[in-house]
Amino acid sequence: MRVTFSYMRNMHSLRQSVVAAFLLMVWNSLPVFAQQDVTALLDSLSTSTPEEARRLDREIQATWSKSGSAAMDLLLLRGRDALEDEDTRAAIEHFTALTDHAPDFAEGWHSLARAYFAAELYGPTLDALGRSIALNPDNYSAIFGLGVLFQQFRDFAGAQDAFQRVLSLHPHHENAKQALESLKRVGIGRTL
Repeated sequence: MRVTFSYMRNMHSLRQSVVAAFLLMVWNSLPVFAQQDVTALLDSLSTSTPEEARRLDREIQATWSKSGSAAMDLLLLRGRDALEDEDTRAAIEHFTALTDHAPDFAEGWHSLARAYFAAELYGPTLDALGRSIALNPDNYSAIFGLGVLFQQFRDFAGAQDAFQRVLSLHPHHENAKQALESLKRVGIGRTL
């Protein structure tokens, strides 16, 4: 009887290990599938009509907003709600918790940058944007935010580069188009 109980316990432990390894393998492959989806959406975005671009933008943003963890997605949602309610302190707290627990989640850093910017904390905004763009170099929303920050610092050439990069990824990004037009008023990008 003792041999059977020990054997069953070892089999149960082995089964748990196999299930854990399988779940880990599936978990680690999810971002690869999501990235493939985003790559296809970005390719479509570059040749889309303005109407298609709005739909594709929503899909891309939704994909980028998925951390792979329900708890992290909840922190993102709470932070966004706080930011919408103009409670920047609470937004920063939620997004800081998110980036602490999911440091490789680019949208967490982008959202933290938005909260810092709303609080007029420009140094931390720049740091968070840098981390976001390093993790997701195609995030045209974060790149647009970088352009806005460059404008704030009166680095108009840097802002122009950022807005042009946004338009290379998302040709129908109206805010980037308007920002480039406003730069022309200060003499950046204007031809003689």
